[in-house]
Amino acid sequence: MSVLLSIHELKFAFSHRVLFEGLTFSISQGEKIALIGRNGAGKSTLLKILCGQMDADSGTVARSRGLITGYLPQTPELDPALSVRDTVYQGVSGDEDWASVGAAEEAISRLSLPADALVGSLSGGWKKKVALARELARNPDVLFLDEPTNHLDVESILWLEDYLRGSSKSLVIVSHDRAFLNRIVNRTIEVDRRNPGGILSVDAGYDEFFKVKEEYLEAQASREESLRNTLRREIEWLKRGAKARTTKQKARIDRAEALKVEVQDLGVKNREHSVKLEWEGADRNAKKLVELKCVSKSYGDRVILRGTDLLITPKSRIGLIGKNGTGKSTLIKLIAGAEVPDSGEIRRADSLQVLYFEQNRESLDPDLSVLKTVCPYGETVEFQGKKLHVRSYLDRFLFSGSDVDVLVGKLSGGEQARLLLARLMLKPANLLVLDEPTNDLDFQTLGVLEDCLEEFPGAVILVTHDRRFMDEVCNQVIAIPEFITFSDMAQWEKWFRANQKDAVAAAKAQASQEALQSKTEQRSTRKKLSYKEQLEFDKMEGVILEKESRIAELEAESVKPELLANSVKLTELTREMGDLQSEVERLYARWAELEAKVDLKEK
Repeated sequence: MSVLLSIHELKFAFSHRVLFEGLTFSISQGEKIALIGRNGAGKSTLLKILCGQMDADSGTVARSRGLITGYLPQTPELDPALSVRDTVYQGVSGDEDWASVGAAEEAISRLSLPADALVGSLSGGWKKKVALARELARNPDVLFLDEPTNHLDVESILWLEDYLRGSSKSLVIVSHDRAFLNRIVNRTIEVDRRNPGGILSVDAGYDEFFKVKEEYLEAQASREESLRNTLRREIEWLKRGAKARTTKQKARIDRAEALKVEVQDLGVKNREHSVKLEWEGADRNAKKLVELKCVSKSYGDRVILRGTDLLITPKSRIGLIGKNGTGKSTLIKLIAGAEVPDSGEIRRADSLQVLYFEQNRESLDPDLSVLKTVCPYGETVEFQGKKLHVRSYLDRFLFSGSDVDVLVGKLSGGEQARLLLARLMLKPANLLVLDEPTNDLDFQTLGVLEDCLEEFPGAVILVTHDRRFMDEVCNQVIAIPEFITFSDMAQWEKWFRANQKDAVAAAKAQASQEALQSKTEQRSTRKKLSYKEQLEFDKMEGVILEKESRIAELEAESVKPELLANSVKLTELTREMGDLQSEVERLYARWAELEAKVDLKEK
């Protein structure tokens, strides 16, 4: 495999804090790489450096000649005044870039984008899809994706998985979606200053990487213990009586000092830094927290729920899944009492206490510090009936020292998620409503949150695109708007893909019927043409198809690796594609001219 990027001794520091240093690795053609690490390890920064959006403090990033890259940031910047199609076509390099045009149109279609809508009218999830389509339209050699599944519904994630898995593009993905990574990547790189050289690279998906990482940590812990024992013996020898002191050698003293440094270094590397999550349950839990009976809800002509029944008990773990805008948020608001049903009945226990984790974290003030967000007044908070100093409490969520004085707006997405959890966990509840709580959280925190929710004595309503997290937390999954219940995500996906095949088959059948009807109508009108025009018209469709087929062949040939390095041949192919496309456009214009002539004769 040819090397597309070579990274050597890369270093970057934010203010006085070194994010990473000494990073050396390469990215080869066809590799699909997961870039993982704890929140704050510098993954997003590294991604920006690799794709040329930022410069490193030192080190080099060497790119192969003519390399085309695409980059999808966590929060894309889009012009709200442009239409969706115009925005996607920003990724097309020129009018004759037929491969990019095809990729743009495919992305618009497969992501079900409203091509004529203004970007400013879209939700965050739709904007993410538009930005993704724009990067796919670049037809890049290497595609850099920073949390691509955030804000996407699971249906769109399944399409993205299928697309990326079947693509020949090289990928570098920052994501905390374990199921997504396991289905796509063939190499996993962990960025962590505790790893030798700052990274640990394994040619495997996340689950296999995790096994290797566990073995590595066990070996490192074992080495630390062995060295501590050796160091203890050396120190005992050095502390022996006068006779021993007269014979000890300087080399042995130096060895003891070196051992001491290595043991201290291993101690720091092996020390666990994990968030401590514990949700306080309400004092009383009714047997039925919320019950929906024959509930219906509509907005205008749009029906969200129709005759819906649902029972939520203290140990309910309900996952909601469906496309964006299909009614998940409406159902949550009905359960919590923020919306009123059009018909039906909703009974809530008198003891019901609801806590809501909002997807966009809009309740966090970006101009407040971490400390003031959790404790606006004084220096103590009450946690599970006990008074704690706010700094001690925040340390449970990995905010320590000067971290507590940082403004919320300066925090990473994962840090903001931890802060919102810290604030919510100060309040008791018997119903947790979690809207995309996994966005930006690292794998370690996800694992702790899963355990925390398992032990929570109340009920959990979960909306998430993270299928692994859904399976770990929920005991039932409800598809919205169909309101069909599944035992797990595998059962849902099997149902979804079967329905998808039926929908595609129906669409093809309809398209065939429309095409047959169109041809019948054409035959009835062609009698109005002259003999020469009739011959021209009859042959035109076959000629167009032949030329379009040749364009497709040239497009496929133009992306072959051996051709990308041959500029002369590539120029010839591009010229031929341009000529063919011009001819196709002329033929379509002539076809329209003949059809117009038929219409005039009919009149």
